[in-house]
Amino acid sequence: MQFAGKVWRLLVGIKDGLVLVFMLLFFTALFAVLTARPSPAAVRDGALLLDLSGAVVEERTEIDPIAALLSGTAPVGEYQARDVIHALDEAAGDERISAVVLDLDRFLGGGQVHMQAIGEALDRVRAAEKPVLAYATAYTDDGMLLAAHASEVWVNPLGGAVIAGPGGERLYYAGLLDKLKVNARVYKVGEYKSAVEPYSRAGMSDPARENARALYETLWEEYRANLKKARPAADVARITDQPVAWIEAAGGDLATAALQAGLVDKLGTRADFEQRVVELVGEDDWAEGPNAYPHTELNAWLEDNPLPDAGRPIGVITVAGEIVDGDAGPGTAGGDRIARLLDDALEQELAGLVVRVDSPGGSVLASELIRDAILRHKARDIPIAVSMANVAASGGYWVSTPADRIFAEPETITGSIGIFAVIPTFEETAATAGVTSDGVRTTPLSGQPDLIAGFTPETDAILQAFIEDGYEDFLDRVGEARGLTREQVDAVGQGRVWDGGTARQLRLVDEYGGIEEALAWTAERAELGSDWHVLYLGEAPSTYDTLLRQWLIGDGEEAGSGGDVIARMTQSRSAFVARIAADADRLLGTRGVQAYCLACPAPQPTAAQDRAATGWLARIVQLVIG
Repeated sequence: MQFAGKVWRLLVGIKDGLVLVFMLLFFTALFAVLTARPSPAAVRDGALLLDLSGAVVEERTEIDPIAALLSGTAPVGEYQARDVIHALDEAAGDERISAVVLDLDRFLGGGQVHMQAIGEALDRVRAAEKPVLAYATAYTDDGMLLAAHASEVWVNPLGGAVIAGPGGERLYYAGLLDKLKVNARVYKVGEYKSAVEPYSRAGMSDPARENARALYETLWEEYRANLKKARPAADVARITDQPVAWIEAAGGDLATAALQAGLVDKLGTRADFEQRVVELVGEDDWAEGPNAYPHTELNAWLEDNPLPDAGRPIGVITVAGEIVDGDAGPGTAGGDRIARLLDDALEQELAGLVVRVDSPGGSVLASELIRDAILRHKARDIPIAVSMANVAASGGYWVSTPADRIFAEPETITGSIGIFAVIPTFEETAATAGVTSDGVRTTPLSGQPDLIAGFTPETDAILQAFIEDGYEDFLDRVGEARGLTREQVDAVGQGRVWDGGTARQLRLVDEYGGIEEALAWTAERAELGSDWHVLYLGEAPSTYDTLLRQWLIGDGEEAGSGGDVIARMTQSRSAFVARIAADADRLLGTRGVQAYCLACPAPQPTAAQDRAATGWLARIVQLVIG
C-alpha cells in the first residue's frame, strides 16, 4: 500500500506539473495576442520613424525559434520593401506626419531595385513638402543610395561613407577538391553557365568573366546615375574614380570627405541629429531624456494604415529567394508551398495575377511546379503579369514564362537561361584510404550511380543527355512565351545573365516598371477601372512570429551604433560563412537539376542566410577560418 501511495503521489505531481505548464503556455499565448499588435495609441502626431536595423527584402522570412535560440544571437531584422513604400506613401498624405526620420545606423542593404523604389517613395514625401532626415554612423552603397533621397543627410563625425560598387571575388574549390581526391562531376548546358565553375576550376572562365564584367559595369552606371540624380551636388565621379585622392584631401577624415563631396549635409552625433528633429516636429513631453521627439514606428503605422480591400482582387504571388523543392519559405521559394498557395487562390476568382519574382533560381522541378500552377490561373483567361525585382534569373526566369507581360527595372538581373547538375564521387578518396570496390554488372548501369566506385561512361553520358534535354525544355518554354525561335532563345541563353535594359532589347522583358506598373496593367487588361485591390497570396505573419521578432530583435531603440566604416566593412563575415556553407551544400546536398544563377550579385544577409550560417557545414567553416 505504501508503494501504491507513492506511485499515486508521483502521478498527481506529474499531473500538476503538466497543468502548470499548460497554464503558462495559455497565458503566454494570451499575452502574445494582447501585445503583439501595435496599439492605436502608438500612432502619434510628429515624425514617421523608419529604423531599418537589418535588410530590406521582398518577402520576410519566418523566424525559427529553435534556430534562433541555438545560434545565441538575434536574427537579422527584415523589412519588406512594399511595406516601407506603402508606409511612406501614406505618410505623404497624412497630416499627422510632419517629417520622416530614416535611421540607417544598422542598415544592411537590400539591392538596387528596392533602394530605387523606396527612394522614389521618399521623393513623394518631399514633394508633399515634408522633410526627410537620414542618419548613420557609416554609409555603404545601398545605405547611401537610400539616404541620397533625403532632404538632410547626417553622418557621425567619427563615421563616414564608402562606396565600393558591385563586383568582387568569389571562392573556387577545385584545388581543395583535388587535394581531398573528390571528383566533382559537372553536367551543364550553356557556355556562360558559371554556377558549376567553383567546383571545376581555380578561377573564372573567360566567358564568365566577360558576362560578369558587362553586367556589373551596367549596374554600376545605373547606380552612379541614380545617386547623381538624387544628389546633383555630389561629386560622384571623384568619389568613385579617385577614392584615395578624395579621402587623402580630407586628411583621412571620412566624415569630412563625405561632407566636402556632397554625399552628406551635416556632421553631428545622434544627439545633434535628434535635436534637429525636435526643431522640426517638436519635443515629446511623454518621453524621458533629452532630444526626444514624438514619432510613430513602422509597424504601428502599417497597422493603422492597412491596404485597401474594396473591389475585385488582383492576386500577387511572391517568388523570393532560392527556388527549392518542398514547403520551404516564406523568404525561400519552396515549390510545393507556392504551388499550393496558387491552387488555393483558384477558389477566390481573382481578376488577375501578378507574379513578383526576386530569385536567382534553383530547382528546375520546383520551378516547373510553380509554372504549372500559374498556368492553371492562365487557363481561366485572366491576365498574368510578372514583376521582376532585383533578380529574376535562371529558375526565376523559368517561372516568369507564363506571363502575358513582363515588367522589370533597368537594374534588374535576369536571363541566365541554362541548367546544370553537379554530383561528387569519392573513388579516389576511397582508394587513398585503402578502400576498393569490385563486383559483377549485368548492364553498364548496374549499381549506378555509385558514389564510391565512381560512374561508368554510360552513366555520365545519360546524365549529360538528361541535362541537355532539360535545356531544350527551357528553350521551348521561353520561345513559346516570348514568340522567339529556338535559335533566337539559344543565342541569348547559354546561361548568360542580362541587365533589365538589355533584356528588354532582347525581348526577354516587355516593359520597364515595378509592381505598381504591373498591377495597373493587369487591372486595365481585366477592365476593372479603379474597382480593384491587391491580395497578397500566403499566410499573414502569425502573432507568434510577431512576438518572436519583438523579443529576439526588439525595436532597435536601445541598440548601439551600427559601427564605424571599418566595422561596417568587416560585417560581411556571417555572409561569407553562409556563402561557403551554401557552396558546400550545393555540392554535397541531395539536389536535382538546377537552374541557378551564380553570376547574380550576392544578396544582403537575411534571416534565411543567418539561419544557414548556423548549420553544421557553417560550423565546420567557422572552425577552419577561426
